[in-house]
Amino acid sequence: MIEYLKGELAELTPAMAVIDCHGVGYAANISLNTYSAIQGKESCKLYIYESIREDAYVLYGFADQQERELFLLLISVSGIGGNTARMILSALTPNELISVISSENANLLKTVKGIGLKTAQRIIVDLKDKIKTDTLVAATAGNGPTADAAINTEVTDEAVAALTMLGFAQGPSQKVVLAILKEEPTAPVEKVIKLALKRL
Repeated sequence: MIEYLKGELAELTPAMAVIDCHGVGYAANISLNTYSAIQGKESCKLYIYESIREDAYVLYGFADQQERELFLLLISVSGIGGNTARMILSALTPNELISVISSENANLLKTVKGIGLKTAQRIIVDLKDKIKTDTLVAATAGNGPTADAAINTEVTDEAVAALTMLGFAQGPSQKVVLAILKEEPTAPVEKVIKLALKRL
């Protein structure tokens, strides 16, 4: 079992990180929170969850153990798979998610793409006793300043690529991303994706 991967950050998109460990590249699916935390770094350490099925072997990577614990709690809920859990952790920070579940705010949870009211209520019922509010920690991934305000086309391409990797069609994704960048031309890519997730 892989506990974590530590090595050179060979490739990074808002949806995936490739970690080079002594010449072997491991591709891990990541959330926007993890993307924000490791963006701009040459090397990193990702805590890993291995999803092994008959037809696929998929790695999910997390910048910290708290996010991985939340991911494991989410996929323990009936009807929530790895991609849906990653979508939830891309739309909300770990602290926001803990707060939403603790305060039983199903309406906020159902704003996440693919989560209906029944699923949101099921997540809250299943997890509210397992989530301890004292596990709240200072969010490691905020909307920190990005190194350079990336050129719009670069942000557009990256955001659309990430959204298609998350399962959205390219056409609608591009439309939404361009609309967001019209409103906020300097928005970093992770913010654009977060906003797009609420509109798609």
